[in-house]
Amino acid sequence: MHADEAETDADLVRRLVRGRFPEWAELPVERVVSGGTVNAVYRLGSALSVRLPLTAGGVRALEREARWLPRLAPGLPVAIPVVTGTGGPAESFPWPWAVHRWLDGESPVEGQATADLVRDLASFVLALRGTGVAGGPTAYRGGPLASVDAEMRSAIDQLRRTDEPFDADAIQSSWGESLRAPAWTGPPRWLHSDLMPSNLLVNAAGRLTGVLDFATAGVGDPACDLIPAWNLLPPEARPAFRDAMDADDASWLRGRGWALSMAVIQLPYYRATNPIISANARYVIRSVLES
Repeated sequence: MHADEAETDADLVRRLVRGRFPEWAELPVERVVSGGTVNAVYRLGSALSVRLPLTAGGVRALEREARWLPRLAPGLPVAIPVVTGTGGPAESFPWPWAVHRWLDGESPVEGQATADLVRDLASFVLALRGTGVAGGPTAYRGGPLASVDAEMRSAIDQLRRTDEPFDADAIQSSWGESLRAPAWTGPPRWLHSDLMPSNLLVNAAGRLTGVLDFATAGVGDPACDLIPAWNLLPPEARPAFRDAMDADDASWLRGRGWALSMAVIQLPYYRATNPIISANARYVIRSVLES
């Protein structure tokens, strides 16, 4: 997916685990297929997972999670990752890596969310916003939409040169509307900022059981955590989610802008390398343009 991506495989994970955690050396190792773009994830036995950064930038993500996950977990209504161990560069792998507790569940499917999942998502986002954890870092998408305007415009131009069946002018118009929405003037709130379906876990009944990947979490404008309205929920479920979140018009437009910008920027970059991300990006663009 990335030009500077590290190569990993199950044998590398076995060697790293054997050297750092000999007590787990005999556990089976299996690559986890996901839409993740920051870490390669391997299941270790039945209760653990190993996360290896794909690029040097992923090291900061592991450090952020190790610091903040234990502080956030007590205030949240569903499970989040628990760091059970860390390792350093070894066996030709150049960066630190981490072992997390395995969380059971499956990622939800776009357009198939239940009413219970809508309520569960809102409960999680509101609980995260209201956490009393002080001193959080700035969220990756916690600032104004204008911070990604140049990247968004470049991505729209790239999209025009592909065979994707989207109206670039309509995308530009929607983006402009979101950019013009009044800015957040409240206090910084905790937000996840990457609530993609692949970062959510549900059980067989469709209830939210876990949230993954807090690499971009932090404090700022909480509107970004409205993105499941467009990257996951069917159109008929969006009003209930908006009501549960008590989102005003400006917040809703900013949330829509974050969802659209993430999708438009991701699609040209990942369309040939990450089918999960690119399929979701197409769903988001359709969701926004049809709303």
